[in-house]
Amino acid sequence: MDAALKLLTPAEYLAFERKSETKHEYYAGNIYTMAGASERHNLIVANLVIEIGVQFRKRPYRIYPSDMRVKISETGLYTYPDVTVVCGRPQFEDNQSDILLNPTVIIEVLSKSTEGYDRGKKFQHYRTIDTLMEYLLIAQDSYHVEHYVRQTDGQWLLSEATHLQDIVHLPTINCDLTLADVY
Repeated sequence: MDAALKLLTPAEYLAFERKSETKHEYYAGNIYTMAGASERHNLIVANLVIEIGVQFRKRPYRIYPSDMRVKISETGLYTYPDVTVVCGRPQFEDNQSDILLNPTVIIEVLSKSTEGYDRGKKFQHYRTIDTLMEYLLIAQDSYHVEHYVRQTDGQWLLSEATHLQDIVHLPTINCDLTLADVY
């Protein structure tokens, strides 16, 4: 990610971003260009949206692919998760309905350039979202899913799946993902 030269206010960032053909994250006055995704990355995201979407029929949940911007109100980060799920009514920052405030589940597909950020600082930002209950990190170069679930005491419990027949159960949204369907 490349930092912009001029510090921007959130309003300046949004005015710029809403006209931009490329996506940018925003944090502390800086904008960061997001790299394009590989074919494998895009296929995994598409599979996730399909699999979760099918299980959401007749349920009050919404699933958004990577074009839905999420704002972490506590830290001021604006970002684009690969997949975002909302239970119930989505809450948006403004009337444009393009900045989600209340994600329930966030899924990131890892790449070499973003893996450290997705595991570290980005997850640190995500953990400040009160509505976020589950976070999945999905490797694209091996069969490996890390599933974090927020516990009632605020801690995060990690479980991992590494075989195509493994099933990851997302209890908050009562959804099952078989790795064979993800990959």
